Amino acid sequence: MTQNKQNEQQTSNETSEASGDFIIGRHPAVSALKSQQTINKVFIQEGLKADAIHDIVKLAEKRKLIVSQVPKHKLDHLADGQNHQGVVLAIAAFEYADLEDVFKKAAAKDEAPFVLILDSIEDPHNLGSILRTADAAGVHGVIIPKHRAVGLTSTVAKTSAGAIEHVPVVRVTNLVNTVKELKKRGMWIFGTDMNGTDYRRWDATGSVGLVIGNEGKGISPLLKKQVDETLTIPMVGQVQSLNASVAASLLIYQGFSTRHLL
Repeated sequence: MTQNKQNEQQTSNETSEASGDFIIGRHPAVSALKSQQTINKVFIQEGLKADAIHDIVKLAEKRKLIVSQVPKHKLDHLADGQNHQGVVLAIAAFEYADLEDVFKKAAAKDEAPFVLILDSIEDPHNLGSILRTADAAGVHGVIIPKHRAVGLTSTVAKTSAGAIEHVPVVRVTNLVNTVKELKKRGMWIFGTDMNGTDYRRWDATGSVGLVIGNEGKGISPLLKKQVDETLTIPMVGQVQSLNASVAASLLIYQGFSTRHLL
């Protein structure tokens, strides 16, 4: 193989790796290696002799994982500028659930289903935060679209603080059709709108779905037509908008408070 071909192949490999999901940094790497998470490969910066690096290599070897000693510039590339501390793990994509898994989870708890429908959330930090709140408040599942929205990436996993392992996430091709299916199953669908009912009056008992709109555009017009009732969060300050994950948290916990009375 010529030098040019080798360079092209190396660039292709790095691009392929960079498009995947990664766990970055020493402490997150140790936690992942001690868990049951599927890990494809371990990248260690060549020449590092720290005890922490030695421990990571030992954990990887115990799990019979491939450990590659690579130059710092490759880790910089894989970590996309984040502080990797000489360690990057290539991880398998997170598995998505089926809609039936959500209903099974609710049935196992003998509870009416409480589901979030996220309409094109694009920021992985928002999705991770929403998953964290959903887990804390007993939401049975989250539904996201396949297109024009963030999926279950390593950033989402890190922001969720482990909630990604406990909340079923269903990825669907068409949210409108999915909501129609939920309504056929007896679910009442709520969404957000500036002219909606004050969210503090929301009674979320029974089988309910809550639609959270895109960070900038809100709920798409076609999906909003499927909503049975809209809710609004009153604001008296100068900034008349809330971060998507903050708005979702307020609504989720209003749902929680009516479903779990003191």
